[in-house]
This record gives sequence, C-alpha cells and structure tokens, in this order.
Amino acid sequence: MTTGLTSSPPGGGPMHRQRGVVLAITLILVMVLSLLGTAGLVTSVLELRMAANAQYQARAFAAAEFAIEQAIHTPGLATSISYASPLVVPASGAAPAVPGSPPDSYSYQVYFDTATDPVSGGEAVEGLRAYHFVVEATGMSSRGATDSHVQGFYVLGPETPPATITPPACAPDCSDPSIYAPVRTFWLQRDAE
Repeated sequence: MTTGLTSSPPGGGPMHRQRGVVLAITLILVMVLSLLGTAGLVTSVLELRMAANAQYQARAFAAAEFAIEQAIHTPGLATSISYASPLVVPASGAAPAVPGSPPDSYSYQVYFDTATDPVSGGEAVEGLRAYHFVVEATGMSSRGATDSHVQGFYVLGPETPPATITPPACAPDCSDPSIYAPVRTFWLQRDAE
C-alpha cells in the first residue's frame, strides 16, 4: 500500500544544489570582472603617466633649443671665453625660465673654439675672420625631464679679435649685414638613443 508520501534525500532536492553552483559561478564572474576592471584602470593610469613624461621630455628639448638661441645671440661673445673658463648662464642662482612656459627652465655655457679665415665662394673674405664657438645647453621641465644639446656656430668679425664680438659683424664696406649673421656648424643631442 502506498501512502502517497515520498521521502526526499537529505540536503534538499536537485534545485537546492543548483542554487549553490549558480552562486559560486556568479562570485567567480564578479571576481574576474573586478580584476579586468582594476587591470584596465592601472593600465590607463600608467599610459597617462607615460604620455605626460613624453610631453615633459619634449618641453625639455624645446627649452634646450631656446637656450641655444639665447647663447648664439649673446652680445658678450669673446675669444677670451674658453673651455676651461666658459660663459655660464646662469652664473649663480636658479636657472632662467623659458618665457611663456613657467615650469620649463634652461642653462648653457658658451666657449670659444677656433678662429679661421671665412670662405665665401671659394675665396677668403678680406678683413674678416670666422670665430667658432660651442654652446652646451640643457633644458629642464617637470618630473625631472632634462635634455642636453651641443651646438657649434661661428660669427664673422674683424681679423684682429675685438674685446667682444656682437653678431652680426660686418666688413667695413659691406652692404648687407644679414649675411654675416651667426652660422650653425654642427648639432648633437647628448644621451640620445
């Protein structure tokens, strides 16, 4: 005789066991999604830092180029400044800021290299001499970004070295002083890859 009562196994039926599996799978999925979100956030922050560092490095490059321009047009160039005793900017104190770019600054040193007869069209120019100088410039920006450049240039001046050479120099009878502006001879970037 059957009474109509059925016994169920201890711990519940098949539905109760499935609920435990769904909970475990859901927890695993939430954990995986959290890890992916965290990894994406860390990657984004790292990429932002790398982009900012590249920007600061480019600003340091520009500051070094600005320093070279300042040095080339320095009115106090003279044959008395040597490698052992260069013209240094700043002589003391903080490095000057690049105009319009307050966090960026620069420094440089200039020294006289050699003097040679200038050649124009294959012939020496009468009454003039080429005075070669070298600029070693450093640009600085935020986060410790620096860039160092070396630029060689010459300035034309009288055969007898004057106390100072102020570009542009000109022979006594020249008609166009702009052709005697400083001329760049070489350029290099230090520690470039």
